[in-house]
Amino acid sequence: MGRRTRRVEQPASGPGSPEVTTPSPYPRRPRPGRGRRLPRRVTQLLLGLLLYGVSLALVLRAGLGLAPWDVLHQGLAERTGVSIGVVLIVVSFVVLIAWVPLRQRPGVGTIANALLVGVVVDATLAVVDDVGPWGWRVLLMLVGVGLNGLATALYIGASLGPGSRDGLMTGLVRRTGRSVRLVRTSLEVAVLVVGFALGGTVGIGTVVYAVAIGPIAHLLLPLVTVATDAPGTRAGAGNGPAVPPRGLPDVA
Repeated sequence: MGRRTRRVEQPASGPGSPEVTTPSPYPRRPRPGRGRRLPRRVTQLLLGLLLYGVSLALVLRAGLGLAPWDVLHQGLAERTGVSIGVVLIVVSFVVLIAWVPLRQRPGVGTIANALLVGVVVDATLAVVDDVGPWGWRVLLMLVGVGLNGLATALYIGASLGPGSRDGLMTGLVRRTGRSVRLVRTSLEVAVLVVGFALGGTVGIGTVVYAVAIGPIAHLLLPLVTVATDAPGTRAGAGNGPAVPPRGLPDVA
């Protein structure tokens, strides 16, 4: 018995000839990351933001110094009399306004970041008291920084949009043509100086955060990154998470 072959009619040539398409006998495989992994990405995003807010509150309670943007947040809270969580939310949306001339587009993670982190910070501060002994303050600071590194990796690995401050940095890099290092350093020095002048806390915690957060998040990021590429594409391309530069950005 001979092997059966399928006859495919060729389209007629010439202008005005109807287009003939031959359906593929193989079903198209869905691209991973489009629908199946979205619940995991959203869950990971929310977990990262929750842990980020908790970690910030712990570092605040330690009282040994904050990250540059958080020095600004604390200084504004001291001057205005509102909670640091409210200040964080307001600053996030003010920074988002600066995205407009930079033609940056926020993602779901961007908006969730702006709204949730401040709420979690205030909620955590309401249940965690200040600690007195210096040794406990150091421990609280180290736990907070470590937790912040994990939160940063979770948030970035979800790849659902940058934080408002990260987007400001990357937008300025694209528009000015300057290096990430120069733009990031300039922004953080500026907010650190303003925050310190307003009463924000600068200390050993500021140095520990600057030195440790990048390596911690860089180590954990490959473990929590959710791949969203089509098969055969390299990690980080297409819809995959953008690989952050060295010295990973603040999430908030």
